[in-house]
Amino acid sequence: MMVQKIQRYFQEELDQEMGQFDAQFLLDFFSEEVGAYYYNQGLHDAQAVLEKQLENIADAIYEIEKPITLTR
Repeated sequence: MMVQKIQRYFQEELDQEMGQFDAQFLLDFFSEEVGAYYYNQGLHDAQAVLEKQLENIADAIYEIEKPITLTR
């Protein structure tokens, strides 16, 4: 599916024919060269979401804590 999208993009935007082999080669190249960047960005985005949720949980726990009275 991605190879077909690359072929269609080259045809529609650049008015260039691209064969399946060339499109696959280009996809492999970009996957190797920039794939790690997007993968790592996804991890950082997921971490930010989890941190926000943990902050919300911590706030919720604080709200339901019972007061402690120390007497002697």
